[in-house]
Amino acid sequence: MSVSRTATPRRLLMCRPSHFGVSYSINPWMEPEKPVDTARAVSQWERLHELYLSLGHTVEVIDPLPGLPDMVFAANGATVVDGKVLGARFRHAERTAEGPAYLDWFVRRGYRDVLWPEYINEGEGDYLTVGRRILAGTGFRTDPRSHVEAQEFFGLPVTTLRLVDPRHYHLDTALAVLSDSEIMYYPEAFTAGSRSVLREMFPDAVLASPEDAAVFGLNAFSDGLNVLLPEAATGLHRQLGERGFRPVGVDLTELLKAGGSVKCCTLELRGE
Repeated sequence: MSVSRTATPRRLLMCRPSHFGVSYSINPWMEPEKPVDTARAVSQWERLHELYLSLGHTVEVIDPLPGLPDMVFAANGATVVDGKVLGARFRHAERTAEGPAYLDWFVRRGYRDVLWPEYINEGEGDYLTVGRRILAGTGFRTDPRSHVEAQEFFGLPVTTLRLVDPRHYHLDTALAVLSDSEIMYYPEAFTAGSRSVLREMFPDAVLASPEDAAVFGLNAFSDGLNVLLPEAATGLHRQLGERGFRPVGVDLTELLKAGGSVKCCTLELRGE
């Protein structure tokens, strides 16, 4: 049964994929031997950027740095809640320079409550804010000890969720926040215990099929009404429409060659 929904304007941070490519492999989606069209990636990214603006959102853009092809995935660059910035510390050497680059952007912008983390965390890739709580992923990238660090820094309850499918190496590839109390997720990406936690916390969640999960349908962004997600995730489009959301299909297939889509490209600046 659909309900009345309202879009809330958001402040977002993105990074143009000017230097995008797949020259290494740190997840199952990355195959360096397959060709990548950087110009096409930029064109697809620009359409996403324009779509956010057309929906009334404010979008900041950080300058991309040469030698950091994955910097386009801004969601991994930090976690921002109540204007407080928890920096990202990457697991793989190929991405470690992204953390300081993003943190420097926040410092130069005048953010004062900024923390360089002690433990590995990959930003909103593994930290998703639902209302006044944070869902935190681990299993492949983020160190579970960082969940305690995040809870102490933000002063919000943090719930640990363990991922088990390497194709869903970040939480934001297996779960998306739809509103302050609603999510959608792919159960098979999680351990049995984490599935039980999600059922307890969100008994009415939208559940994704293996087919929709495989096209990164859960790497989505919602403003409370409009849900931007891969256009190929047709089952989720239908389910979201039935719940009163407005699904908006996006083509980011070139960026998917590096294991990223809508949410990966989008860092929310909460409480700026």
